[in-house]
Amino acid sequence: MALDLNAPPPPRRQRKVRWLRVYSWLLIGYLTVPIAAMVIYSFNQVEGGIPQVSFTWNGFTTKWYQQWSEIPGLTDSFWLSIRLALAATAIATVLGTLLALALVRYSPRQFKGKGLIDQTLFMNIAAPEIVMGASLLGLFASLHFARGFVTLLLSHAVFSIAYVTVTVRARLTGFDGRLEEAAGDLGAKPLTTFWLVTLPLITPGVMAGALMAFALSLDDFVASNFVSGSQLPFPVWVYGATRIGIPPQVFVFGTFIFLFGLGCAVLSVVLARRQPTHGRVSTGL
Repeated sequence: MALDLNAPPPPRRQRKVRWLRVYSWLLIGYLTVPIAAMVIYSFNQVEGGIPQVSFTWNGFTTKWYQQWSEIPGLTDSFWLSIRLALAATAIATVLGTLLALALVRYSPRQFKGKGLIDQTLFMNIAAPEIVMGASLLGLFASLHFARGFVTLLLSHAVFSIAYVTVTVRARLTGFDGRLEEAAGDLGAKPLTTFWLVTLPLITPGVMAGALMAFALSLDDFVASNFVSGSQLPFPVWVYGATRIGIPPQVFVFGTFIFLFGLGCAVLSVVLARRQPTHGRVSTGL
């Protein structure tokens, strides 16, 4: 009996697919409705008194986008978060990529402590952030290290390295080592092989890990709240502002951050779908 590939699925399976679609749309709505509300109310007029976020619609205005820099401390905290995220991403990307290469290339016999590093990376990702923040605060306090930008940078780089390593390691798992051997046969030195063969092929994984590290650093509150000292990143500043009232400009900055994060997510998906070209080695060797 021939199998009809064009036949509709059985009714029971159709119901499962229908419920799966409903569940997917409900989940998407649950995740996007708060963000949509933030974007919408960033255009909300505030009537009388000190401007504070209001969820009563008072009319459309773009005034808060024009006055985005008029709240003392808010703009400084935002740019501090940007500088911090860029610096932490650079450190985490370099160290995480090198660590991923070592974990993939060498066996436990060649790389002493490989199993311990694997477990450390897992604990770094799985540990509650409040535990990470408290332990970092204890470390800096025991060393009599003044809290500020440096402690924030070290903390953000530490928890970002694990995510970069895991992402790049996944990319390296299917890497064809014969390409590097071919480069060596053509006379390329190890460093030349890395720059012209290895790095271009794993660039999508490196970029995806870097984007993740940047997003994690920009979004972090718990660890930053422990080690920030007098330097207040954007999430910590917003949390402090909740005690007296959040200015509408916070929603403006939140909208910009969301749009930037959306662009990074799209870029990450595009890079992840790029397939390396295994057919030839760069002619620059």
